[in-house]
Amino acid sequence: MRREHISELVCAGGQHRLNLQEGALEEQGDIKEGALTCVATCPTVPIRGSVPRFVPDSGYSQNFGEQWNHFRRTQIDKFNGTDLSKERFYSGTGWSPAELKGAKILDAGAQVYSVDLSSAVDACFANNGPRENLCVVQADLCRIPFRHHSFDKVFCYGVLQHTPDPRASFMSLIPFLKSGGDLAVDVYLKGWALEPYKSKYLYRPLTTRVPRHLLFRFLQWYIPKWLPVDTFIKRLPLVGRVLGMLIPCWNYHYLPLSRQQKTEWGILDTFDALAPAYDYPQTPESVTEWFTSAGLMDIRVRLGGNGVLGNGRTRPLPV
Repeated sequence: MRREHISELVCAGGQHRLNLQEGALEEQGDIKEGALTCVATCPTVPIRGSVPRFVPDSGYSQNFGEQWNHFRRTQIDKFNGTDLSKERFYSGTGWSPAELKGAKILDAGAQVYSVDLSSAVDACFANNGPRENLCVVQADLCRIPFRHHSFDKVFCYGVLQHTPDPRASFMSLIPFLKSGGDLAVDVYLKGWALEPYKSKYLYRPLTTRVPRHLLFRFLQWYIPKWLPVDTFIKRLPLVGRVLGMLIPCWNYHYLPLSRQQKTEWGILDTFDALAPAYDYPQTPESVTEWFTSAGLMDIRVRLGGNGVLGNGRTRPLPV
């Protein structure tokens, strides 16, 4: 992290100012190791690997840290040679590059402030830092260590359904938006429509009890062997969609990726489906209720992306 970002941070317990403890290791403006102390009596926040750690460990989200650090470049556009993440971001949020220029953005993943409970923050920093316009912190989504009303836009994709209380996690984002600020979220879609990937809910009662490292090793062995068979099955006319539901395998045979990339994506996303402690999909109606109860305006909830996409804006303060 950089010194100029310290003034943006507060203790997670009470919006108190933080100071850098003496003796920090700093190289070319990047604070690699050190500690932040609160002006009140909150616990000291260690800085390790250039990232402030507001939580002692990954907790229920440990699997995300494991998978993203192992495959930290797999789904990053600049490394896989595609624009898939870029297209998903702009099509899902409806934001344009022009309006992001100079904006202050909270990625709960332009000046970007990225928060994650897991050690996936290390993959984020390794891929994107150190940069003057990037601040990465490891913290709880419900105890974000930034000042309220300080962000032009808040972006939260692929996260809410994996928290113990998705609605509460959504509501925790609202205080960080400026007047007239934009919020974009997505969640998995609830329901049992014919969908190949819904079969994960048949397996999760077992896979969430398997030690994560064993599940990960199994998928590293199983996905490369099963992927060609799964591709054949899912390409079958009429019955392929049904038969493809029987055995979970996240298969991206239709994307412009190399064979190795498809295998890595398959391992990464199958693990992402079977390992998380929490997986609470939502209906468009429930997501709409979140936005409405938060008092947002210009609400737009629709099917898309990984399930349900939601956008809204805080009401401007009277002039």
